Amino acid sequence: MDIQELTKKVREKPENILLQFSLGQALFEKGQYADAIAPLQTCAEKKGDWMMARILLGKAYLQLQKPAEAKACLEQALPLAIDQQHEDPEQEIREILHSLE
Repeated sequence: MDIQELTKKVREKPENILLQFSLGQALFEKGQYADAIAPLQTCAEKKGDWMMARILLGKAYLQLQKPAEAKACLEQALPLAIDQQHEDPEQEIREILHSLE
């Protein structure tokens, strides 16, 4: 599904956080980091345990040269990765946070 189609679907069903995430992820993958922030932020706010939304949000902030915002997102994602026993994302988060020190 392309970004235009995802955007249309999100407009039709803004409460659907899976569509929001798909849009945020697609925008991120296309390098449209500023545009990815809103849908990813929506996911993080509406689903408190959504680790991947927070990781992508943090990475988008990094790409936008906003390290404080990135760090805040990733610090929220780290305990989720640990609690959910996702070792690869946990390691990735730790590496990014270490690089921000």
